[in-house]
Amino acid sequence: MNGEYYQESNGPTDSYAAISQVDRLQSEPESIRKWREEQTERLEALDANSRKQEAEWKEKAIKELEEWYARQDEQLQKTKANNRAAEEAFVSDIDESSPGTEWERVARLCDFNPKSSKQAKDVSRMRSVLISLKQAPLVH
Repeated sequence: MNGEYYQESNGPTDSYAAISQVDRLQSEPESIRKWREEQTERLEALDANSRKQEAEWKEKAIKELEEWYARQDEQLQKTKANNRAAEEAFVSDIDESSPGTEWERVARLCDFNPKSSKQAKDVSRMRSVLISLKQAPLVH
């Protein structure tokens, strides 16, 4: 339906425009016509060069993306392995419940370095209580 109204062609659609274009080309001086042809060739060369460069960039981007995915997958596998090992160690520590080692297990979970958390509240008293319970546990 659009073909009736908009005809696709490389040149002018009506005969008058075609004739006026030929007249314009004939009335142009030789130097301008030569410059126009050189300019067209130069622009075509630039277009070809930019298409070539764009294709190279796309290939490089695809290669870099594949490398990134490979590194990401490798990092994910390492993280999974570390998490599995940590989980197994944690489960074995939980299962290990001999009497008298409760405070040692609590002490392993606590951070007793007073300089590690500057934004946290002062927990020095709680830290000293846990250390004393670890050294001399309560007897039931």
